Amino acid sequence: MKHTALYLRVSTEAQADEGYSLAAQAEKLEAYCRMKGVSSFRRYVDGGFTGSNLKRPAVEELVEQIRSGAVERVVVYKLDRLSRSQKDTLYLIEDVFLPHGVDFVSINENIDTGSPYGRAMIGILSAFAQLERENIFLRTRMGMVERVKQGFWPGGGKIPFGYDYDAQKGILVPNEDAGTVREIYARYLEGQSANRIARELGLKYEHLVTQILRRESNTGVIVYKGERYPGRHEPLVSRETFERAQRRLRRPNRPRAADGGKLLTGLLVCGHCGAKMRYQKWGSAGDKLVCYSRDKSKPHLVHDKNCPNRGVMAREVEQVVVRDLCRLSAVPAAPRTQQTDEAACRRALEKARRKLRRLYELYAEAEDDALREAIGRTKQECSRAEQTLRQAEQSKQKQQDGEVRQALHTIGARWETLDAAQRQALVRLCVERVVLQNDKIEVYYAFDTAAQQQVG
Repeated sequence: MKHTALYLRVSTEAQADEGYSLAAQAEKLEAYCRMKGVSSFRRYVDGGFTGSNLKRPAVEELVEQIRSGAVERVVVYKLDRLSRSQKDTLYLIEDVFLPHGVDFVSINENIDTGSPYGRAMIGILSAFAQLERENIFLRTRMGMVERVKQGFWPGGGKIPFGYDYDAQKGILVPNEDAGTVREIYARYLEGQSANRIARELGLKYEHLVTQILRRESNTGVIVYKGERYPGRHEPLVSRETFERAQRRLRRPNRPRAADGGKLLTGLLVCGHCGAKMRYQKWGSAGDKLVCYSRDKSKPHLVHDKNCPNRGVMAREVEQVVVRDLCRLSAVPAAPRTQQTDEAACRRALEKARRKLRRLYELYAEAEDDALREAIGRTKQECSRAEQTLRQAEQSKQKQQDGEVRQALHTIGARWETLDAAQRQALVRLCVERVVLQNDKIEVYYAFDTAAQQQVG
């Protein structure tokens, strides 16, 4: 025997509202059934579910019951209890209820799809229900933006590593992992690889290290919907430290560090065929640098099976590279200049370009002398912004060179006091690659020294 389905729903926000409580809805729906003389009815209840979609257990069960022919009527207290989406409301009524001969009744709006007037009203009222849902979302979004502007953490998603969330204050507070975050930045800027840092600090993944390095919230900033706001939480690292890490992360074509390896591991390239080279034990004489094309131990690294590079003793190459680095460390570094904010320059250029596009659109609609003059001024503005951006990019490169030269001075002054890992990290920071062609040695540096030095 068919039954009348009484559908009840409350969302998380509305549970405290007596007018929408489950008990209040049930009372009104059962009163309706008594008034209409309906004795066979069943409740379908979704407690704490949003009306913005149909992924609700009771709705899914109701649809199954309707398709099996067990329901003759669906009754709700108010239309938005069924759904706040116009699309979903019309889908249920037109594609589920009506094709199976099921009437729909909304008590509050006095709607009954058994009549043509009731069916017409469904489309109108469901549109208003969706409008209200979108207004709620907009108000929530605007409130969240205002909250972030005041420096409070927006909530949602994962709390950044190194912080806990203080719900009472609405801000992030450093926890016992804050020291690990600072250690990650320090080690990375010393030249250690993300893989080595993760392994030595007990982190599960190498990727977690790079995520932490890229997380701007570590500087006391909140990034929300692409915009940056000063937060009220305590920064874990300085802005300068963060920017230095970003510059190293962006540095192109850096060979991967082979932690625990020899001094030049990962930097060696064959000058004949372009394949990588590796350290190979060469009896009592020590290690020899061998081209993988000749070694054949890793076929996927072979570039030329007939490569003529006979290799060279590692000690000789290491001495040449270190000696040249020490020589360069004695070259006075250029004085540091005030760095221009590159991101601000890019924003200014894009703003000028948008303004120019709008002026062109207005001029296309109505040619006007004032618009033509404005276009000319905006073109000059774009040109100035492009020039400022180029200067900012050059300034950033000079600062990067300055940081590497600072590491160079460490090589010249303290080389003998460093352990093997520290030496390797410093060399990797200063050197892009070392190209070997038999006895010929070419060193490519990570700073401007005419880019390349033939040192042997």
